Amino acid sequence: MSSEPNAPFAPRGTKEEIEKGTSFSPKFDANGLITAVTTDAKTGELLMVAWMNAEALARTVETGEAWYWSRSRNELWHKGDTSGQIQTVVELRTDCDQDTVWLKVDVAGDGGCCHVGYRSCFYRRVPKGAPGKLEPVGAEKLAHSHG
Repeated sequence: MSSEPNAPFAPRGTKEEIEKGTSFSPKFDANGLITAVTTDAKTGELLMVAWMNAEALARTVETGEAWYWSRSRNELWHKGDTSGQIQTVVELRTDCDQDTVWLKVDVAGDGGCCHVGYRSCFYRRVPKGAPGKLEPVGAEKLAHSHG
């Protein structure tokens, strides 16, 4: 990787260029990270929200497979290396100010993504009027839990 802050991506331009231009110039936060929202390319189901650093995002673009930055392990993470749940990127989008990316993916293996064994990391909801409670949302553990 280059020592330039945004390499190998386009440099951050004016607000107009960022919002309406055709250059991909992601905005990483003070920790060098960008939010990555990942959905199933076929169903649109939200699978996970994670973080990427410049290297993870560059590898994702170059390889067509999802790479993330694990904040808990403080290391680069190729999704599926240990679980078999490789995420093949069908489409990668960025939002208007380019500080979030959205990956639409096909998931290999059992089709799941959650490290505790569910298809989606969003398998519980907070019931209205019960801020201290969680309840399952029709999610069953996959046959081969990786968590």
